Amino acid sequence: MPARSCVGAPRILPPESHVEALPFQTMDSMSGEITYITRGEEVVWGIALVAVSLVIHGLGMILTLHITPKYKRLFRRPEAFFAGITSVVLASWMIMVVHILEVAMWSAFFQWKECFPNYSTAIYFAGLEYTTVGSALNLPRHWRLLEIMIASAGLLGFAWSTGVMMTLAQEFQDQQLRVLKVLERGARRRPAPAVSDSPNEPGEH
Repeated sequence: MPARSCVGAPRILPPESHVEALPFQTMDSMSGEITYITRGEEVVWGIALVAVSLVIHGLGMILTLHITPKYKRLFRRPEAFFAGITSVVLASWMIMVVHILEVAMWSAFFQWKECFPNYSTAIYFAGLEYTTVGSALNLPRHWRLLEIMIASAGLLGFAWSTGVMMTLAQEFQDQQLRVLKVLERGARRRPAPAVSDSPNEPGEH
């Protein structure tokens, strides 16, 4: 019985005319698409816009903390649950307005620099970048650094807002827990109705 050869059958390669060339780009050919050089104007404007954004946010947070207690004092019982929870909701609305104002400020700058065809597109882009969601749109190449700047401003703003909301929410929770403790103590101190050991028979006086 003839021994089997360990060498497999020769592979038949297709003619060169049938081989499709794969698309391939060298780094040299891509360098024109990814090259980016930071400009001093970008840095200056980015720092200034972040500062303005934080000033707007700071004023908004102070106003929120100032108005919320005044709102609660409009109620006859400021410690009541409804007064407390609606004050927290009011604070959240005010914080949202502050964030929207910051987004509008950034988008106004983009529109001033003609980065987008209209203000609606600018505010849509600024909102996505400010909330760090990210956008398929991009700024012109000479303003690309501001995409990082606006995301940084958004992170700082949301961190600040979280601190304010935590302060108001903690105050509301502590107040409601104190009210519950007072109600529990009142229920414990309330004397139980006396029960007679020998109840009167019917007809007895």
